[in-house]
Amino acid sequence: MPRYALQVEYHGAPFAGWQRQADQPSVQGAIEDALARLEPGPHTIAAAGRTDAGVHALAQVAHCDLVKDWDPFRLSEALNFHLKPQPVAIRQAARVADDWHARFSATERRYTFRLLMRRAPATHDAGLVWQISHQLALEPMQEAARHLVGYHDFTTFRSSICQAASPVKTLDELRIERVEGWSGPEIRFHLRARSFLHNQVRSFVGTLERVGAGAWTPKDVKTALDARDRAACGPVCPPQGLYLSGVGYPDDPF
Repeated sequence: MPRYALQVEYHGAPFAGWQRQADQPSVQGAIEDALARLEPGPHTIAAAGRTDAGVHALAQVAHCDLVKDWDPFRLSEALNFHLKPQPVAIRQAARVADDWHARFSATERRYTFRLLMRRAPATHDAGLVWQISHQLALEPMQEAARHLVGYHDFTTFRSSICQAASPVKTLDELRIERVEGWSGPEIRFHLRARSFLHNQVRSFVGTLERVGAGAWTPKDVKTALDARDRAACGPVCPPQGLYLSGVGYPDDPF
């Protein structure tokens, strides 16, 4: 059976997350239903990462096995036709080796988080950013972020329901910048690692926001990390500003 990699973009608001669920809408379920319109029968796809409810993706990657030998462009066009009107799009499709796996072949995941700073309610960016009404200091957050980069036990920043075998991970990048977005000034967090723990990114961002607001110092973040205790974590921020922005592979299938 030919195997295809799919690069997927989606707005996470209508979904209970990536993973298929029996009684709630999911991104995986939407794509599998579209595949069933092309080739009858049950379909099971695998993704590079299982995003939570409300989290978006710019370039999620999944793979599927099909009976027909599809032209990748025609496959993406056909899937996009059957995905309408749901906010899910197949940006690209590519034929890959039979042993290629969207999750296990990946060498890194990249996330971006958007935090909008303005008092007036967001309109165009509603549901796409975490909006706060106060300004944040950039440099203290950047200083605090340096404590988190590298090889650490991230128990403090791990959800209590995380199913990862170990809390020890390597965070390769946590870059923070201030940009002028369409709706006003934003703080954007860019993170890169081979893999992430459940709620790790949102725990980082919620904690670093407290640093930018002056409620925490950069040293407090180091103390929280060293505590290896979930109770030491700052607030976990809401999901709507989080995007899976890319997945890395030794040989990019696209």
